Amino acid sequence: MMILEPYNLPFAVAIALLGFVAIAQIIGAGDMFGGDADLDLDLDMDADIDADIDIEGAETISGGGFLSGLLSLIGLGKVPFLVWLTLFLVLFAAIGVSGQALAISLTGSPLHTGLAGVLAAIAALPLTGLVSRPVGAMLPKDETSAVGLNSLIRRDAQIQIGTAQAGSPARSKVIDMHGHPHFVMVEPHDPNAVLTEGETVLLVRREGETFFAVQYENPLLGLD
Repeated sequence: MMILEPYNLPFAVAIALLGFVAIAQIIGAGDMFGGDADLDLDLDMDADIDADIDIEGAETISGGGFLSGLLSLIGLGKVPFLVWLTLFLVLFAAIGVSGQALAISLTGSPLHTGLAGVLAAIAALPLTGLVSRPVGAMLPKDETSAVGLNSLIRRDAQIQIGTAQAGSPARSKVIDMHGHPHFVMVEPHDPNAVLTEGETVLLVRREGETFFAVQYENPLLGLD
């Protein structure tokens, strides 16, 4: 199989990474790389650029403009990071394997593995940016405003996938103050409780990226 040839090693690795991304999404670990993580990355970058502008003046403004233009060229920020990474890996592998096949047909031998990888990456980055724009336009705009994770506390969440138990969080959906959905990992606040798929619960606290929730019949809520 051509993809398994040594000269296609970078592209075989890219395909393997695609499999890892798919598995991460299935088990819910993809939220660590997308969603709110994208927002945190954007906010951190904005903060860094603002700080540089205050310190270095006009030169930093030009540098920030260059960085912004570069990110726009390759499509970062146009779609969630996992979507961007998937597009890049697909294009990188497709361009690389096709390029090696073309090189073999023209010269009788493939390009050096490292050179083929670099050329494929150079070609794939702007193409990823080009493809990201129409893909981003088709995606639902879940994250149109940046909110802090703590603002999701005291809001309802619905258990989406799996059963949440102590030490075993489940993927859940919570709607922020702007009406936009976020997907977070939720455990029961009561270590003896079990939150089942489809159940609506109340987020009461968080530790790192994990939220803790109570059921509505929980006496902590003071509800009848």
